[in-house]
Formats: sequence, structure tokens, C-alpha cells
Amino acid sequence: MTWTVCSQLGRVSRLAKAKVSRPTAPGPFERRRFAAPSAPRPPDGFGVCEEFVSLREEQILLDEVEPSFRKMKFQFDHWDDAIHGYHEIEREKWSAEAASLLHRVFETAFGTRSEVSPLIHILDLDAHGYIKPHVDSIKFCGNTIAGLSLLSTCVIRFVHEGTAEQMDMLLKRRSFYIMRDKVRYMFTHEILKNEESYYEGKHIPRSRRIAIICRNFPEEKT
Repeated sequence: MTWTVCSQLGRVSRLAKAKVSRPTAPGPFERRRFAAPSAPRPPDGFGVCEEFVSLREEQILLDEVEPSFRKMKFQFDHWDDAIHGYHEIEREKWSAEAASLLHRVFETAFGTRSEVSPLIHILDLDAHGYIKPHVDSIKFCGNTIAGLSLLSTCVIRFVHEGTAEQMDMLLKRRSFYIMRDKVRYMFTHEILKNEESYYEGKHIPRSRRIAIICRNFPEEKT
């Protein structure tokens, strides 16, 4: 049986509570306040929660999405030239265990404040792939983008479009990250190539990385 992570978070909450028993112990995000990383200073609106999912929970999600990628070749071009060396799919239906994990993402990122897209974006980045500086489309994404960073630690770089101020942040394997408001609209973001993947002077080796990304809808203009 499969479950749909619905656009109405209240429906997701009822699904998780009524149909799905929590498969694992509560994650670290339930034991401590979600906060922006302490150093270096992050851009306004960006936050990371490390070890948001356990190794077992990561494997549940990987088992769910990897069959979709097995017959796909990594692409080294993209419709807007933003990503090199990747697979990507959108998915709406999930197993009960995966739906329970994704409910945690939705609840942490969006609460009950906005409608979220039922289509979850899964981006599989090759070890030699990278994401170029970009701002996600305001036509299809609202003020909040949140995701899980699986399989590999990486460095995400933010550059302010007005001042060119640059900030590098570390996304550890199994972390949850959120971009909201100012950082969402005023900064480009990118995932650095392996040869450029340095954080505070230390090389951060890149391997294959899967990101599971959720977005809310843009607010309708009245």
C-alpha cells in the first residue's frame, strides 16, 4: 500500500498519526531546538539540523527512490544549465514508512502556515556533478524550500545578488536544511564541485548525493 504526502499538512498529520506507527526512535530534531548553524554566520533565513534522520531512516528513503534511477544515465546538461551530472524525478506516492519520515520534514519546515506541493523533488547528483549558482523559480516555488541531504556531505555556497557577499555552509550527510524568505530570494545557491569543495580551509570530499526537496506554493496575487 502507498500513501500520498498531501498538499494540506493537516491531512498529512492525520495520515501519519492514524495510519503509520513511527518506525524508529525520535530523531535529534525532536530533542533540541531547530536552529541555524553556529559558525560561520549563515545568511538570514537559512538553517540546518544535523542528523535529522538516522542511518536506518536514510536507507528507508534510499530504498524508496533508487529503483527509479537504476535505468537512468546521469545527465550533464540541464534545461536551464543549472545542474551537471544528475538524475531527477518528482514523486507523490510513498510507502508508509517513507511517508512518516517525510511528514517530519513537512511539519518542521512548513507547520500549518502554507500549502505545500504534493510533488516531492528527488535530485540524484553524481560524485562528479555539481549545481551552479541559481535562484529557484518564483513561479513554481513559494518562500520556503526544505530538503534532506543524503549519502554525502557537501558544501553549499550562497552569494548575495546585490552585494556579492559570499557564505559557504556545510550540509552534512543526513542533515535537514531550510531556505526561507531572504536567503530564498536574495541569494543564489550552489553545490560545489568535489575539487572546489572546501569548508574553513578543509577539503570536504564529495561522493554521490541524493537530495529530497519539498516546497510550498507561491502565494496567489490578489
